[in-house]
Amino acid sequence: MNNNPLKKLESLGQSIWLDYIRRDLITSGELQKLIDEDGLRGMTSNPAIFEKAIAESNLYDDEIKKMALDGKDVNTIYEAISQKDVQSAADVFRPLYEKTDGKDGYVSLEVNPNLAHDTLGTIEEGRRLWIALNRPNVLIKVPATDEGLPAIRQLISEGINVNVTLLFALPRYKEVAEAFIAGITDRINQGKPINNIASVASFFLSRIDAVIDPKEADFIASEGEQGHFATKIRGQVAISSAKIAYKIYKEIFDNEQFRKLGASPQRLLWASTSSKNPKYSDVKYIEALIGPNTVNTIPLKTLEAYRDHGDPADTLEVDVEQASWILSELTEIGIDLKSITEELKNDGVAKFIEAFDKLMEALKNKSGK
Repeated sequence: MNNNPLKKLESLGQSIWLDYIRRDLITSGELQKLIDEDGLRGMTSNPAIFEKAIAESNLYDDEIKKMALDGKDVNTIYEAISQKDVQSAADVFRPLYEKTDGKDGYVSLEVNPNLAHDTLGTIEEGRRLWIALNRPNVLIKVPATDEGLPAIRQLISEGINVNVTLLFALPRYKEVAEAFIAGITDRINQGKPINNIASVASFFLSRIDAVIDPKEADFIASEGEQGHFATKIRGQVAISSAKIAYKIYKEIFDNEQFRKLGASPQRLLWASTSSKNPKYSDVKYIEALIGPNTVNTIPLKTLEAYRDHGDPADTLEVDVEQASWILSELTEIGIDLKSITEELKNDGVAKFIEAFDKLMEALKNKSGK
């Protein structure tokens, strides 16, 4: 196990979290094994993950039928199942949470995606889920929409841990970090403790390249400087964005002004890290983004791939100038990163709503409602 690449990431300052949750992973002891043998340090969930777990297995069937017979509606059934799984996983991670003084050992649960453009609804849902889960080592996932920003600030000010999700654009990342700091400041001004507040900003990666790659391919097929440039940057935009995001992170949090607040920084979390393009390495979005005080949340298949052939090294601050150049030159080949990231954010919300609706339909079918 000393040669396990996943374990070596810890010595480089990066925490690996699992982008997956299912009842049998917890009850079988497999989750504890991943913690012990692979150094797993957290877990994230979303509506799509729960939809797949519930719809494609019979693990929850008896529980669903019992609640249905008791007159529970499908939304109540979903909340009971998802909260039970998150609580159970959080309990498994609790010793790690204690051992790391609250740095790791977190499990995330998302607010209803239909509230993505409803500030007050998100705040109310965040409060309700936080109270219902009743665990210090959970994070409430809030999307980085315009309406999500004030919700992030308010929830942080109330001492609620937040995982900011569906983050694609660098300007929006700055706004997310500012909302976090504003929430911390609000709480300090209220005379309340901040020592146990945790937050991560989840920067989605592979989806960026999945959208941009086809646009680059059109230029690669052509001749001249544009074709040469498109060839050179193919598959590099998401990683370049992440490297610049980390540079921004250090500017915001690695300074005396923030340290005076006495709060833990809002860590950057790399999400959407499974390679969508089969021509790319299956560990592409891990290898290039290893650095101190970061998190990478990965699907089980990607975790297994990295365990098998990962090559850990401190790579996050390598070629930062190149990354900056790539982003600045995208307009030369007609790629508007601002509009693409806005589209991805909106599409991400729509996909989570679609997954949530499919989940509700699966619960209707299984409950006979």
